[in-house]
Amino acid sequence: MSLNARRVIIAGAAGRDFHDFNTVFRNNPDYRVVAFTATQIPNIDGRRYPPELSGELYPEGIPIKPESELAELIRAENVDEVIFSYSDVAHEYVMHLASRVLAAGAGFRFLSPAQTMIKSSKPLVSVGAVRTGCGKSQTSRRILSILQNELGYERVVAIRHPMPYGNLAAQAVQRFASYEDMDRHECTIEEREEYEPYVERGAVIYAGVDYEAILRQAEQEADVIIWDGGNNDVPFYKSDLHIVVTDPHRPGHELRYHPGETNLRMADVVVINKVDTADNASVVIVQQNIRKANPTAVIVKAASPIFVDDPAAIRGKKVLVVEDGPTLTHGEMAYGAGVVAAQYFDAAEIIDPRPYAVRTIADTYAKYPSTGAVLPAMGYGREQMADLAETINHVPADMVIVATPIDLAKLIDIQLPNQRVRYELQEIGQPTLATLLKEKFGR
Repeated sequence: MSLNARRVIIAGAAGRDFHDFNTVFRNNPDYRVVAFTATQIPNIDGRRYPPELSGELYPEGIPIKPESELAELIRAENVDEVIFSYSDVAHEYVMHLASRVLAAGAGFRFLSPAQTMIKSSKPLVSVGAVRTGCGKSQTSRRILSILQNELGYERVVAIRHPMPYGNLAAQAVQRFASYEDMDRHECTIEEREEYEPYVERGAVIYAGVDYEAILRQAEQEADVIIWDGGNNDVPFYKSDLHIVVTDPHRPGHELRYHPGETNLRMADVVVINKVDTADNASVVIVQQNIRKANPTAVIVKAASPIFVDDPAAIRGKKVLVVEDGPTLTHGEMAYGAGVVAAQYFDAAEIIDPRPYAVRTIADTYAKYPSTGAVLPAMGYGREQMADLAETINHVPADMVIVATPIDLAKLIDIQLPNQRVRYELQEIGQPTLATLLKEKFGR
């Protein structure tokens, strides 16, 4: 380590921050990373980035502190600069944090995507978004189907944006090809929501902490790779075709959130999703904003039609709606596919679960007060999963409508009758993703 090394804190949320460290700082003697700070995800501070991952310059690892202590850490550690390394936050939020950092005496900056993107030896298509909850998951599933069934790629491997909420050293490289793999890694609800759809379709998906090592292992069994992004983060890898999803239920957000706007401006293809349930004026606003920010991008319009096993069973019932957690929390949506399904299939009433929330679920509502009369499927560990189950079973409903990407009833004990909502991407008109993927990756 250089005697004049610049002292750095990386502000993150257990994902992008570790990748930024690994690619730019881990083996760089001109910098000394004194701490990570953590926010957004429950119970991820108080750990250490372990020496098995931090490298020779950090034989004791690196502490992970709460972001609430950032100003005190800057002063105590004589920090020169703070690197901002997490996603899906308003531009105003970023600058308020920058103001705190500057007032405490440090500089504030971002790393450019070019600094942290790793080049693959295999063709790679990336999927991102301007906000969480836009529909990356169904877009990725559609891309997987096209590559497997229409372009004939037998070995499609996905790599998912990190969700390392447990033992970081053990999670350095994770490979999921079966349900047993998810059980062995003790995956949270949030992780299973992303991994199960690939496993169900016979594909392999990787995740973890060290994304250089992950990529090199994935390349050994892949003909083509899908980068499946998280939140609205930019890809960790250099992409041959970057597809970004927008949401007309939140018109204008595509220009107001970090790094979603960056994603929009980098995109080769922009999907305007949910045109079947958004009003036309909002679709037009999103399309105009895309054209202003990225006039050369190809625009694809798509619907996300919903399906349930027994629509008649919902009619006239009092229902509890359980939605994808991050979409409601830092995604700031007051509803999702579950509410749409309840209304479409004529539920008599959507019961507000907030009076029945217990412990960590009640804490989630307090932290994210814009969440509507629906239940976010929070499950960042066994304790929170138990709290989620208890909350569900407290609600005096006739039926639970579960609109998470996985079958939640397989993970927790839902004592009420329940219906699972499924949703897939369906392009409207031309061009289609199939056409664009064939042009780029056809053999």
